[in-house]
Amino acid sequence: MSNFLNLLVQRRSFRKYKDDLLQPEETEKILKAALLSPTSKNSHSWQFVAVEDKEILQKLSNCKPQSAKFIADAALAVVVLGNPLVSDVWIEDASIASFAMQLQAEDIGIGSCWAQVRERDFNEHLTSADYVRDLLEIPMPYEVLSIIAFGKKLKERKPNDMETLFWENVHIGSFKS
Repeated sequence: MSNFLNLLVQRRSFRKYKDDLLQPEETEKILKAALLSPTSKNSHSWQFVAVEDKEILQKLSNCKPQSAKFIADAALAVVVLGNPLVSDVWIEDASIASFAMQLQAEDIGIGSCWAQVRERDFNEHLTSADYVRDLLEIPMPYEVLSIIAFGKKLKERKPNDMETLFWENVHIGSFKS
């Protein structure tokens, strides 16, 4: 990409992927983006679990019935964790890392989609986070924020439309409705 604004215009969520695997250097770039993301007080309160195994991807896709099925078809899923004992803003730190990976993926032509895990339910007795924690043997005190799915785009999507930006949501000087 030639500039950051163009990267934002081009980035869209992709839930359908080709069967192609990612190259090791592509995966490395995505993970580097996460590790380079800023954290409050330079705390590095996040952790990442990179998953390429198709059987585990299929199981991860069940973490939220109906709305995370796309993870099964991904070439890579990164489970984004945070440690609330390291930083009280672990959610923000982990969110920034999640989006940094998505921007890096777009920059190298790879599709991605965020699956929210925190505050979601697997069923009426088990949270999505606990389902993922059990599946991947994630120790306490780490909390699961999201799963970011990555894969070669099955087909391109139209870029975001600069003419439909929500300028009415921008307030100068004070909030004015």
